[in-house]
Amino acid sequence: MIFASDNWSGAHPAVNAALAEHGTGMAAAYGSSDLDKAVEQRFNEIFEREVAVFFVGTGTAANSLAFAAVNRPGGVVMCHREAHVVEDECGAPEFFTHGARMAPIDGEGGLINPVNLKRELMRFNPDFVHAGQPMAVTVSQPGEAGTIYPVETLDRIAAIAHEHNLSLHMDGARFANALVATGMSPAEMTWKRGVDILSFGATKNGCWCAEAVIFFDPEKAKQFPYIRKRGAQLFSKTRFVAAQFLAYFEGDLWLENAAQANAMADRLRAALETSPHARQAWPTHSNEVFAIFEKATAAALRDKGAVFYDWNPPHSSHDLLGEDEMLARLVTSWSTTEEDVAEFARLIA
Repeated sequence: MIFASDNWSGAHPAVNAALAEHGTGMAAAYGSSDLDKAVEQRFNEIFEREVAVFFVGTGTAANSLAFAAVNRPGGVVMCHREAHVVEDECGAPEFFTHGARMAPIDGEGGLINPVNLKRELMRFNPDFVHAGQPMAVTVSQPGEAGTIYPVETLDRIAAIAHEHNLSLHMDGARFANALVATGMSPAEMTWKRGVDILSFGATKNGCWCAEAVIFFDPEKAKQFPYIRKRGAQLFSKTRFVAAQFLAYFEGDLWLENAAQANAMADRLRAALETSPHARQAWPTHSNEVFAIFEKATAAALRDKGAVFYDWNPPHSSHDLLGEDEMLARLVTSWSTTEEDVAEFARLIA
């Protein structure tokens, strides 16, 4: 009953097979092999337009280098208060941008409120050099609270960002889970909503180490090869990343994996709804579930083999927990089984 993180899951057998198949012999280095070029073309097909794709090793690198690509002197990135880039990346965005800072925006359910975003941007007067200058807006899809931005909200955020001449970045560490949950296409979720740059994550969804930075206007990616190299993210044997993406996209494996993870999360949500010993903290729609347990219940679950993380309540939810309660995050993955979920449901029933 491992619900700690989808980072705990292994690589899908098809990904392992692709790595084995393409791991022998000789291939051109630094992204110039036939395999690399074939995978880049596959990204074009998936997003229904020509895009610029750059492989990196981690989601933190993808986010941080994306910000470096749009950096300005005294730069400020507008993000949600609980966004991964501000709470879980150890200052990497600030480091790789050489001092840009994250400006937290409030919003219910882990999602930026467009009204709050517009209000915050109004605080930056271009003639007041001391405050610095906004350079980008970033949204996580799904959000850090397992929620998903509605189309209308993304459209409003994009309009506000572009009105202020800012790039809109999307942190898509669990991008496939959001697609499956909404039924949208990759194009509809991103550039058709006004997204300029996407951190495309695959590691959490069945790959071993496969992340990418995608620019929806290749003309704006001219300097990124140098930024990636300087950031120590230009791998020599990029075919090992390309091979993972090749298997990931084959037969829509990436969407199949995400559908499995989301379905197992749905079962967890259903179990919490009927449990007298636990409850959902708030509704979620991807593969993350947030549960409230009595501390004694959480300890008993762990004694029985359940693994999950304690989680800090959102800043806006000070009265979420009772004195003897705790908040837990439960995450399912492509390899989560019905048996594991059923046993967990039995224990909280």
